Amino acid sequence: MKIAIFTNNYLPNQYGVSGSIESFRKQFEKMGHTVYIFAPKYKKYYDDNKNVFRFPSLDIKYKIKFPLPIFSSKKIQKKIEEIDFDIIHSQHPNLLGKRAMRWAKKKKIPIVFTWHTLYDQYTHYIPLIPKKIATRWAIKNAVNYANEVDQIVVPTKSVKKIIKNWGVKNRRIDNVSTGVDEKKFQNTNGDKLREKLKIPKNKKIILSISRLTKEKNVEFLLETTIKILQKNPEAVFIFGGDGFLKDKLEKRVKESGLEGRIWFSGLIDSWEVKNYLSIADIFVYASMSETQGMIISEAMYTGLPIVAVKATGIKNLIQNNQSGLLSANDEDEFFEIVNSLLANDKLQEKLSFNAKKIANKEYTSKACARKMLKIYNKVILDYNFHRKELI
Repeated sequence: MKIAIFTNNYLPNQYGVSGSIESFRKQFEKMGHTVYIFAPKYKKYYDDNKNVFRFPSLDIKYKIKFPLPIFSSKKIQKKIEEIDFDIIHSQHPNLLGKRAMRWAKKKKIPIVFTWHTLYDQYTHYIPLIPKKIATRWAIKNAVNYANEVDQIVVPTKSVKKIIKNWGVKNRRIDNVSTGVDEKKFQNTNGDKLREKLKIPKNKKIILSISRLTKEKNVEFLLETTIKILQKNPEAVFIFGGDGFLKDKLEKRVKESGLEGRIWFSGLIDSWEVKNYLSIADIFVYASMSETQGMIISEAMYTGLPIVAVKATGIKNLIQNNQSGLLSANDEDEFFEIVNSLLANDKLQEKLSFNAKKIANKEYTSKACARKMLKIYNKVILDYNFHRKELI
């Protein structure tokens, strides 16, 4: 099968969509399929993969850095015309997503769209436009796009309910999560990382990894963690990731007097995530904007006890009191849950065992890729059948 993936977000960017694409691409290729990726060009970044094609782009920086693709590329247009794709998979409803839709219609092949993002949670990245107007436009644009594609994929079940409430009428909706790349989690070297960070072995490590941005609810998480550390002198906290709120968070840590017990790691390379997860005792997460939360799947895969805010996506991955603990978006409740878990070794062992078991069965990249390929095959068969009916 020849699969074309159109995305506004790809390597070297390490955000969730890029990780999702890479997880599926690697497995598809192992299974004998050919994957072509069409993405914006990143300055001073060069691809080793000959099947990645980059649209010229403008470097934009507003809270986060991202390239804005320019569609005029005769070279890429010629390449797309030459290849007989079986299916197009769009990762976004705008920019290159619109281009994907046009090519699907022109080449008379089906198009699949993964609804990765809760767009109402990200409108603060749209400059100059009032939030209400930006939210209304973002949702309407995504809904119209979703109603036009041949198949919608959502990372978790709870997203389906949300997008239907927003106005999606398309009945072809299936959930496929992004799987954990098992190879990336082999040969951990946590001891070396612990030495590098100078964390004594008798300290319990609480870890969180996310962008340090508004939609990830990181200010809530830091305030709660400060209370936890004040109550538990044997605990330390590692905040992995980067983002426009980092300076504000670091200032708050200085005010709390806990500078020696809270580390900001900065952006963690994908190959080093396993080492951070391997040294942690508990993983905490407060994001309210996830459609899945790939880092949660990875934490489960490594067998970490997890405490997370009960939000869209997350609540589908974690079985409360079985494979993790869920909290309301309330500082006192979150504090009590983490505080109790730190003191309960038996509960930590139970959550760890169950999380690892579930992730190894349901959330490996191989299992998820097989599920996606079944959807591709069904969509292609249905599309070709309906085309024959129309002829």
